[in-house]
Amino acid sequence: MADRMDIQNVLNQMRVMKSQVQAGVQPAAPLSGLEKNPVEKTEFGDMLKMAVDKVNEQQMSAKKMAEAYERGDPSVDLPQVMIGLQKASVAFEAMTQVRNKLVSAYEDISKMPI
Repeated sequence: MADRMDIQNVLNQMRVMKSQVQAGVQPAAPLSGLEKNPVEKTEFGDMLKMAVDKVNEQQMSAKKMAEAYERGDPSVDLPQVMIGLQKASVAFEAMTQVRNKLVSAYEDISKMPI
């Protein structure tokens, strides 16, 4: 539930900043201190690798939880296992869609006249 509130907060901040930019007003300082540190430049490949690693981590966690449930571990409930597996599935599907968009963008760029 806290994640949902954080997402809503970020979305609201983005909407405020967008309206400020559209109105020609210089955006104010970060609303909730999201940018306490200067922005670090990250390579696209590094960001993609981190995303793939995060998806893999989520899948491994769900697999471990399912195996623990199968072994009869009393600390693991079936709803936890099912939610973990669904989260891993959604994360993998999202990563697949990102990959498809990247391949499509690459194909579009490669077809551009020089």
